[in-house]
Amino acid sequence: MLRVTINGTEHEFEPGISVLQALRQVGIEVPTLCHDDRIKPIGGCRLCVVELEERGRMVASCTTPLEAGMRVVTHSEAVEASRRTNLQLLAQSVPPRQEGTPVTQFDRYLEQYGLVASGSLRDRFKDTNHPYLRVDMDRCVECFRCVRICDELQGQFVWRVWNRGDQTEIRPDRGTALLDSSCVSCGACADTCPSGAISDRLIRDLGQPVSWTRTTCPYCGTGCEMEVGSRDGQVIVARPVTDSPVAKGHLCVKGRYAHRFAHATDRITEPMIRENGEWREVTWDEAYEFTSTRMKQILEESGPQAVGVLGSARATNEENYVAQKFARVVLGSNNVDCCARVCHAPSAAALKATLGTGAATNSFNDIEVAKGFLVCGANPTENHPIVGARIKQAVMKGAKLIVIDPRRIELARYADVYLQVRAGTNIPLLHAMAHVIIEEGLIDREFVESRTADFERFRELVAEWTPEFASTVCGVDADDIRAAARLYATTRPAMIFHGLGMTEHTQGTEGVRCLVNLALLTGNLGKPGSGENPLRGQNNVQGSAHMGCEPSNLAGYTPISQIGDEVEAIWGAPVPRQQGLTWMQMLDAAGRGELRALWAIGYDVYFSNANANVTEKALKTVELLIVQDLFLTETAREFATVFFPACSAYEKDGTFMNSERRVQRVRQAIPVMGNSKPDWQIVDELAAVMGKGEFFAFESPEAIWDEVRKVWKAGAGISYARIEEAGLQWPCKSEDDPGTTILHQNSFPIGDRAAFSLMEYRPTLERVSEEFPLLLTTGRALEHFNAGTMSRRTGNVVLMPTDYLTLSHEDARRLEVSDGDQVQLVSRYGRARLPVRLSDKMRPGELFATFHDPNVFTNRVTSNERDTVVGAPEYKVTAVRIEV
Repeated sequence: MLRVTINGTEHEFEPGISVLQALRQVGIEVPTLCHDDRIKPIGGCRLCVVELEERGRMVASCTTPLEAGMRVVTHSEAVEASRRTNLQLLAQSVPPRQEGTPVTQFDRYLEQYGLVASGSLRDRFKDTNHPYLRVDMDRCVECFRCVRICDELQGQFVWRVWNRGDQTEIRPDRGTALLDSSCVSCGACADTCPSGAISDRLIRDLGQPVSWTRTTCPYCGTGCEMEVGSRDGQVIVARPVTDSPVAKGHLCVKGRYAHRFAHATDRITEPMIRENGEWREVTWDEAYEFTSTRMKQILEESGPQAVGVLGSARATNEENYVAQKFARVVLGSNNVDCCARVCHAPSAAALKATLGTGAATNSFNDIEVAKGFLVCGANPTENHPIVGARIKQAVMKGAKLIVIDPRRIELARYADVYLQVRAGTNIPLLHAMAHVIIEEGLIDREFVESRTADFERFRELVAEWTPEFASTVCGVDADDIRAAARLYATTRPAMIFHGLGMTEHTQGTEGVRCLVNLALLTGNLGKPGSGENPLRGQNNVQGSAHMGCEPSNLAGYTPISQIGDEVEAIWGAPVPRQQGLTWMQMLDAAGRGELRALWAIGYDVYFSNANANVTEKALKTVELLIVQDLFLTETAREFATVFFPACSAYEKDGTFMNSERRVQRVRQAIPVMGNSKPDWQIVDELAAVMGKGEFFAFESPEAIWDEVRKVWKAGAGISYARIEEAGLQWPCKSEDDPGTTILHQNSFPIGDRAAFSLMEYRPTLERVSEEFPLLLTTGRALEHFNAGTMSRRTGNVVLMPTDYLTLSHEDARRLEVSDGDQVQLVSRYGRARLPVRLSDKMRPGELFATFHDPNVFTNRVTSNERDTVVGAPEYKVTAVRIEV
């Protein structure tokens, strides 16, 4: 411990901190303008100076390491005079704050020291065209926090220092408007700016928030904690939680700004029933009675296999739990699923089959520990931006990076090896990497011998997959395959991250198992900075399936055959044993006229399913289709019988589960909009109307969660009280269990050894032809989120107005199309019209399209093929042509 005297009082501190950190630990505040805990201190503003009596001089407390024996004085006359002088110099160069604009940190310091900003307008860079950020560099105090946080936290390098001396100015990288720059609109610059030179436009337009609520972001599966600022019952802005273990004080454009959907003018807040093709607003009682009567009639006539329930990846764990319980207890059916079916069900199945747990093996905090990364079929900087930024920062600090993707994503610019694999050929490429690792003796022999099985059989399987042979299939140069294999095998520990580019294939499950093979070969499991980690798409897609929205598993992703009897005892109600249908099987059953009723909770199935024409035909046969959502989704608009208006994540309590198995609190930040209700309450109330209310007598989300903990033994230790300040990662079996950050450290749930997967490659049936010569893959963009239900009702439509089709310059010349041209994208299944974006990210013959805009409806084009194990659609491979 370091013994230090501060203002005459002796204190003790752990070594390795700065003087400023020590002052804050004992509750002494000193002014800072250039300091932000998220970036490196520079001591430029000189406001945090303190006097060191033993040295007889003043030092910047932010850059001075704390040493034993220091005698620190924080507010002597000399120190205060120095601060006032420095502030006065700044005040003379900055014009006064405009009336009606937010009071900034700089303004408060001026008031504290009796100063007034008196500078004249300097005609510096201004920008008022961005939907979220307002820039007025006349207010700049040249602390360079915007430059540094963009570089050191986001890694985007947008803000640049132009010119020198009194001509010094901060502008975006292209010197013009932010919308023309490489800005990703994360808002970190506005969050850190102390003077209002860069500010949040929403605060200026809607007013300063009067209350802040800590909650979890409702967008991707990263699970960033944030504080939601509200005023007059409206969400104004969100800011990052600086001590969040996930976000590390950062948010992306969606988490920080894309929240105004909660107040959209087309928000539905009253229950509705469709009669004679027209919607009619009704009371909740009438909506419940209508639904109950129709549902009971169908059950009586056709039995429980004729009904289905779809949970929601946007709903809380508690809400998904009661949804699947409703299916089983009220309807007597295991026909319950969620959107995990169409995205990461292959990940869960592969990881459970090979390692015993269908979830990520490691934590996001391992990013800073890892020496290398293999990012396969994922685009983290767009789809999981905070994870992407953390990976990017780690690589810029020396970690190695391999990127495997048909598209040259942003991380490919930072990669030591980039493999531009042909869509649909992941398995040959991964087998070839395994071949090199084995043949060149790069395996972790001790790990392979002590913790794996079937190594020799696996060696025989991949023996034929030389890099040269694989190259003819996957389109990657053999030398690059070797380089990637060597780098992954020799850079330890190394983390694997994969996304939907691995799973949404006919061999998606088997492809993920091939990634696990690489981790087993190199011993990259059960250790910090290693593992095989799926980047889950939606905010609670991990939790929705884990809570039992899955036809074969109950809460904890545990098979009904294993815990059915135990759950029956807890519920006091029977658990059906008849095999349930997955969502895709329900769709097939509907197409045959066998599924008569469907309840879709927070899931726009028509718009988001692959091959929308098949979905359309099937949904037309469903007699009772209940849509529970915030808006009249495409599914509701075209097919629904009943509409239940639900609350947004800002209007309710509960928990989400992120990609790293972390359960975190969701807290109500604003009042419920209109007559809408939280999803869990709707489920409970309908259950009561259908005569099963005693099994759903929950008074709060916490009460539901406490029942979850009884059913799910691996989560029994995760109480609301324990996650009040920070989330916990399962397994967490008791109240004194700290949770599990790394799985499989000494053994696997399936035993001491994990077997190598012997996966034979089978090419997809979806192939190019003379009629359809181009290969299309689809995916998300940074600015939007899946069906666009939320993000397209925010200012993000300014950043990305519609979907786009990315193609190479070579294909554009051949087809005689230019950037921005509208084209028809045609496949065997349908067509969509959308604008072209020319890019060097794609190789000739391959295209990429986003799928967020219902006016485009990209999924009218996508393939009907499915993963052969779990039935996930093959969104990533569709043969198409372009018509000009």
